[in-house]
Amino acid sequence: MTKRSVLIQLDTDQQPSSFDAIVAVDAGVDVQLRHGNVSLEDVRDLVYGAMFTRSPDDLKNTAIFVGGSDVSAGERIFENVGKTFFGPLRVSAMLDSNGANTTAAAAVLAVLKHVPIDGHDEITVTVLGATGPVGSRVALLLAGLGYRVCMASRKLDRASEAAARIRQRLRDANLEAVQAGNEQEISQTLEGASVLVSAGAIGAQLANQATWSQAAGIQLAIDLNAAAPGGLEGIDPQDKAQDRNGMTCYGALGIGGVKMKIHKACLKRLFERNDLLLDAEQILAVGRELVAQGLNV
Repeated sequence: MTKRSVLIQLDTDQQPSSFDAIVAVDAGVDVQLRHGNVSLEDVRDLVYGAMFTRSPDDLKNTAIFVGGSDVSAGERIFENVGKTFFGPLRVSAMLDSNGANTTAAAAVLAVLKHVPIDGHDEITVTVLGATGPVGSRVALLLAGLGYRVCMASRKLDRASEAAARIRQRLRDANLEAVQAGNEQEISQTLEGASVLVSAGAIGAQLANQATWSQAAGIQLAIDLNAAAPGGLEGIDPQDKAQDRNGMTCYGALGIGGVKMKIHKACLKRLFERNDLLLDAEQILAVGRELVAQGLNV
C-alpha cells in the first residue's frame, strides 16, 4: 500500500503561511501538518516525529518545508533540520522563507535567458535592494554562475555586510558593495552594467524611469516588487520579456508565474527520495531543468 505524502510545514510566523499551504495542495501533497512560531528548540522533536514514524523505505513520503517571513530565522531552522538527521533516518526538506529562494531562482532564469554568461569574460548585474532576502539570493546565485554582481543598498555598510556573507559561501565571488541612496548614486551603479534587478521592500520605488531607462548598456531590467509603487518606475508588474525603450523588461507577476512552477516542481521532488535538501542553489537547478524541458521564462 502506497503511503500518503505528508508535508510538515515549519513556519517562523505565528500563523503558518496560507500561500505555502495552497501551493502544496496544488502540487499534490496529500496531508499537511502546519506548525507556527517554530523556534530552534522545537526543531529536533518535530523532525524526530517525521523520521521515526515510517520505515526507511517509506520516508520519501514525508518531507519538511521551512517558511515564514523572517528569512534569517528560516535559514537557522533549515540548518537545524539538516543537523537532526542521522544514518538512513532522514527526510527531504526545502527552504523558501518569504518565497525568497524560488523568486530569486525565477529572476536568475530570466537573466540566463536574455544575458547568458557563456562565452563572456564578464557581465555585470546591478542588484538594487541587494541586502534584502530576495536581492541577496539573486546576488548569491548570479555570483555562483560567474556574473559580476554590484550589490547596491541605501547604506554602504549594509551592502558590504551582505557581500561578506556571500563570500563566506563563495570565496571567489565577484562582488562589489555600493551605496545607492539617491538617483545620482543609482546612475553610477548602473555604469557598465548589462542587467538591472530591483528587489526592494514592498511599495518602495528604488529608481525613477529616467534614471534606469537611460542607463547605457542595460539590456535587461527586472522589477520584483508587485505592489505600487514598483521598484522600477515604468515597468508594469505583468511585463514578461516586454520591450521598453530597447530594454527587455520583467515585472513581478511576469517573474511570478515561473516562480510558482519552480515552487510546485520542488515540492514534488521532495517526495521522490528522502535525502534532498533544497536551498537556493538546488532550487535554481530545478528551475534550469524545467527550462531544459520547455518551461517558457
